[in-house]
Amino acid sequence: MRQTIIVMSRLIEYDLKNEMYAHYQKLDTAFYKRNNTGDMMNRISEDVGRVRMYIGPAIMYILNTSFLFFFTITEMIHVDVKLTLFVLIPLPFLAISIYYVSNTINKKSTKVQEQLSDITTHTQEAFSGIRVLKAYGREHQSLTDFEVQSNSYKNLTMGLIKVESLFQPFMILLIGLSTLFTIYIGGMQAIGGKITYGNIAEFIVYVNRLTWPIASLGWVTSLIQRAAASQTRINAFLHTAPEIVSQTTETAPIEGDIEFKNVSFNYPDSGITALKNVSFTIPKGKTLAIIGRTGSGKSTIANLICRLYDVTSGELLIDHQNIKAIPTSSLRSQIGYAPQEVILFSDTITHNIAFSIDEDVQLEEAIVQAAKDAAIYENIMSFKDQFETVVGERGITLSGGQKQRISIARAIIKQPRIMIFDDCLSAVDTETEEEILGNLRKVMSGKTCLIISHRISTVKNADNILVIDKGEVVESGSHQQLIEKQGAYFELHKMQLLEEEKTS
Repeated sequence: MRQTIIVMSRLIEYDLKNEMYAHYQKLDTAFYKRNNTGDMMNRISEDVGRVRMYIGPAIMYILNTSFLFFFTITEMIHVDVKLTLFVLIPLPFLAISIYYVSNTINKKSTKVQEQLSDITTHTQEAFSGIRVLKAYGREHQSLTDFEVQSNSYKNLTMGLIKVESLFQPFMILLIGLSTLFTIYIGGMQAIGGKITYGNIAEFIVYVNRLTWPIASLGWVTSLIQRAAASQTRINAFLHTAPEIVSQTTETAPIEGDIEFKNVSFNYPDSGITALKNVSFTIPKGKTLAIIGRTGSGKSTIANLICRLYDVTSGELLIDHQNIKAIPTSSLRSQIGYAPQEVILFSDTITHNIAFSIDEDVQLEEAIVQAAKDAAIYENIMSFKDQFETVVGERGITLSGGQKQRISIARAIIKQPRIMIFDDCLSAVDTETEEEILGNLRKVMSGKTCLIISHRISTVKNADNILVIDKGEVVESGSHQQLIEKQGAYFELHKMQLLEEEKTS
């Protein structure tokens, strides 16, 4: 029985973790903004573990106890019905206490799990932001906050343990009463000649035989209630439907025509209006640049093209069809995206650059060429392990400019139909920027390209430039045309020239 049930519970745990991880991959960006990392990690580890404890040990002991109860009590009734009834008097009280204690354990277990999620989140954020913590000298404050969280978890856990620890002695007391009833009532009947003294000893053995099953009810009840609390959290997650859903699964190559038709967008959680009636086109094979101040809605346009969000109103067309008609997997596989916030994985530089393509492809030459085009090759070769250098979590061992250039290499290695560079040259110097842009012109040849930046030097060679302010397109045209208009673009150009003169 142990082999069958425990092994089964481990297989179910394996399937449930895979199902949850697969569901995490389906959920959209908005979900990850609403939920913290610690809580998501806790659901796939602690909660699944507690469900496994119910499916495995709890069910095993329930079956064991049920059979033991049945056969033992049947034998007791066979010996003497009256004595059996007296022995079983405490059991209804035990059942009632289990009912009330179970509810208490369930409520306390839920609070313990929620607090554990908060601790995990706090710890994860402290480790990820350790450089900021140390730079501001806030280690003591972080430790104090962690102690507060831990103390809250300790208090909640102690409250749960007190309930559980009182429950088991109470059950032992009721079992002891059964033994007393056995000796007293059995002794009276033995004196009356209705049963033998051996029957009394037999009943004491039966009561002791029932001691562990009854005592284990408290532990099993705790497992069930904890599993119920965890399963509720798991179900709430698994029933979360992704907001970005593909209308079809048919895949087709993308040519690269992009058109925004009166697109407006409000972020669903904050309600902030990022875009207002934005309209423009990017013909296939052409380069569009978007420039504007921080918070003007530039990155939102990139997010909409990658379909990380759906437009609030208006229409976004790819190859003259609504973007919703294109499967997200097919769409994103044909887009190379270098985001503003660079995320690198704790792996080798080789695997970070080759992240966007299948591993069975011959990678070496492509990786080297992508690194050269992104002007990071010389830096990589100066490292001790070169391309096999392992970067820290989120690329913490690299400088900002190095991370950005590896991100660019990752975007261009897959040779996508649409390329998006979202302010990904902000951390590199002007000379390196010129080298990268020169290389990218060759890479981008024949591909649709969107360049987002706040630097004039980055966007000036684009086929068309949009100037965005407060979510609206205020100017558009080539670099020369916009300079001649002497509008917002001209003022930005003039300010940046003055800044360059000051720094030089």
